[in-house]
Amino acid sequence: MEQVIRVDGMTCGHCKSAVEGALSKLDGVKSAAVDLENKNVTVDFDDSKVSLSDMETAIEDQGYDVEK
Repeated sequence: MEQVIRVDGMTCGHCKSAVEGALSKLDGVKSAAVDLENKNVTVDFDDSKVSLSDMETAIEDQGYDVEK
């Protein structure tokens, strides 16, 4: 399953690495690709292993705001 999550506060390569890294550590996340220009991250994941809420929490734990 693929989900695009809008994220506020990402401005640089470090932000990109932090968000992608946090998501990729979650069991069930196959890939995460941040688009800084459009302020979002596209996540390919197994929805039987990880929920959207889990992914949003992982992003917020890195200090970024998820638009819901």
